[in-house]
Amino acid sequence: MARFKGIHMAKSNASPKMDDLPVTYELAVQELEELVQQMESSQLPLDQLLQAYQRGAIVLKFCREKLTSIEDQIKVLDEGHLKTWTENN
Repeated sequence: MARFKGIHMAKSNASPKMDDLPVTYELAVQELEELVQQMESSQLPLDQLLQAYQRGAIVLKFCREKLTSIEDQIKVLDEGHLKTWTENN
């Protein structure tokens, strides 16, 4: 399996688990770009292509959740001041 850059490693294994998430949104976007490049190159064997696609789906979900969280925080404006979003709001 190809190594994915910019992810938070839960353990010191050489290769990341499929469910290890990137540390930041920016690193997630970078990882997605790298995955797309790898998949578009048509040089990956079918099993690695499937793994890259699955990893991309995980990272994409992470990005969407981060963006939704930020959007929710922006929507929770009170008298012109941004309030910290909590699940109970």
